[in-house]
Amino acid sequence: MIRSLLIANRGEIACRVIRTARRMGIRTVAVYSNADAKALHVRQADEAVHIGPSPARESYLVGERIIAAALETGAEAIHPGYGFLSENADFAQAVIDAGLVWVGPKPASIRAMGLKDAAKARMIAAGVPVTPGYLGDDQSPARLQAEADAIGYPVLIKAVAGGGGKGMRRVENAAEFADMLLSCKREAASSFGDDRVLLEKYILSPRHIEVQVFGDSHGNVVHLFERDCSLQRRHQKVIEEAPAPGMDEATREQVCAAAVRAAQAVDYEGAGTIEFIADASEGLRADRIWFMEMNTRLQVEHPVTEEITGVDLVEWQLRVASGEPLPRRQDELSITGWAMEARLYAEDPARGFLPSIGKLEIFREHRDVRLETGVYEGAEVTGFYDPMIAKIIVHEDTREEACEALARACAATDIFPVKTNAPFLWRALDDADFRAGRIDTGFIAAKGASLLPPGEPTEDMVRQAAAALLVQQYYGEPTTLSVWADDLLAYPQREPWRAVLGFRMNAPANRRVHVSIEGRPYSTELPENWRYATIVGEAVLGGVAVNDDGLSFLVSIPRASGTASGAAADGVILSPMPGRVIAVEVAAGEQVTKGQKLVTLEAMKMEHSLTAPFDGTVTELNVEAGGQVSEGAVLVRIEKGA
Repeated sequence: MIRSLLIANRGEIACRVIRTARRMGIRTVAVYSNADAKALHVRQADEAVHIGPSPARESYLVGERIIAAALETGAEAIHPGYGFLSENADFAQAVIDAGLVWVGPKPASIRAMGLKDAAKARMIAAGVPVTPGYLGDDQSPARLQAEADAIGYPVLIKAVAGGGGKGMRRVENAAEFADMLLSCKREAASSFGDDRVLLEKYILSPRHIEVQVFGDSHGNVVHLFERDCSLQRRHQKVIEEAPAPGMDEATREQVCAAAVRAAQAVDYEGAGTIEFIADASEGLRADRIWFMEMNTRLQVEHPVTEEITGVDLVEWQLRVASGEPLPRRQDELSITGWAMEARLYAEDPARGFLPSIGKLEIFREHRDVRLETGVYEGAEVTGFYDPMIAKIIVHEDTREEACEALARACAATDIFPVKTNAPFLWRALDDADFRAGRIDTGFIAAKGASLLPPGEPTEDMVRQAAAALLVQQYYGEPTTLSVWADDLLAYPQREPWRAVLGFRMNAPANRRVHVSIEGRPYSTELPENWRYATIVGEAVLGGVAVNDDGLSFLVSIPRASGTASGAAADGVILSPMPGRVIAVEVAAGEQVTKGQKLVTLEAMKMEHSLTAPFDGTVTELNVEAGGQVSEGAVLVRIEKGA
């Protein structure tokens, strides 16, 4: 058995691996960048090694430094987690060549599944059903157009070396094929250094079904049943569950058997996932479920499989990497109950899902669910890495119960001041179609604004905010307080209290309360019959943090004077998020037109371009490419007609 392990990753997956390794008595070594010096995985490991600056390309993606750290600390093995170098065959080989144990599949297996066209050819040979399409070597535009016409529209153009939603175009008709092909090839060349593409029939009601497989060095391969990962936003998974809703036993048996054949075709060892696309227009049928690709690593969503099978997949990885056979045979594996997972991202749904970074002044962990996270209260969420800060996992007897439990957990998420997608997750889980299992990969796009939190606080939210601020001003410490409303309203003695309540001398208590929520003024009338109230809030710098169905906001005393400046309509362009400036398109003194791109920011793998609100002249330019900016910083000032 492995006795010491270096985890070549960060965040929640590093913490997840450390937890199992510690239970197995394995010494752990963490690696970290500048940004992660105080990260949770660094705290939890037995030893930690600094490997470079904050950008991943200068730290977590530098394989030589990771291998050197393992050798320096006496680690026997390297676990890659997911992302970063986890599916890099050259890195896996370098680990082995250094005399270390690679906790993952053989480099040859990674290479075999790394290119989509070659992988599909292998699957066809192994008798695994693949999506109708074209995988040929002839990449001429004319041949590709002819093949697309023969397949029938809509078709999907996919980069052979693609992944993560990049290098993919949906083509609705023959007239737009040439332009879409050129665009896809250009992105593929830029992102992967390979502009080759393949064509697939686009499925109109697609479900993302994947099967967890596991192999060992003794020739054994088993499956641990399926997961449904159809709820996606911009090709990124949001909510996953196991088993898949609507999957009958006959279909499950055929799909899982195909997944085992796929793993056997590449002599697979370790944890892997076979991804399928299903045409769910007539329900889940085995003859309408096709191989899409294989992920040669542990998946982000592996906890739902662990919950329904009772298996610790990380333990299996470590045992298999140590040369042991699989701990269970296929006939010893079964499904118990229903599991769901929601990915909690540091992003603001009310602002187009812009990344949100900063210090977690409040981070309340759930006690009645499984929470996988790499952060803690007081930690910094930076813009250097993926925005996922936690995974919320539930396991119940039925899908209905699991859905309800996960919805409650998302609604109760209490994080401040960093914005999260918790209110978005809660609305998705509460949707009637989702509850009924009527889902496909277009679910989130089709539901649109109905899943977004309100742009303005509701009357109930304003009332809750006002009550929380009143309690703070009266008692000084709002945490979870039960107060007599009449007592508060009858004795408005203190000056801040008067400012909030609108106190009137020698007059009945004024029940209209004035507050500032996220810097904007609001007022509300407290009910006359409001005798007793339980107010939930927490004192933070500048006011009270209040949570409402996963949406956290700052409540403060309204200012007597002064207005917030910096609206784009005034010509002052503010940074909507902390991040790095990757492009400056204008210069001071330059004439600009409405809609012209001014500055592009990057944070958490997302780009955001800021444009001119009207025609005018750039009178102030405060940034340069490569610089870091904070949220609310004045980037550019434009004067109309100057």
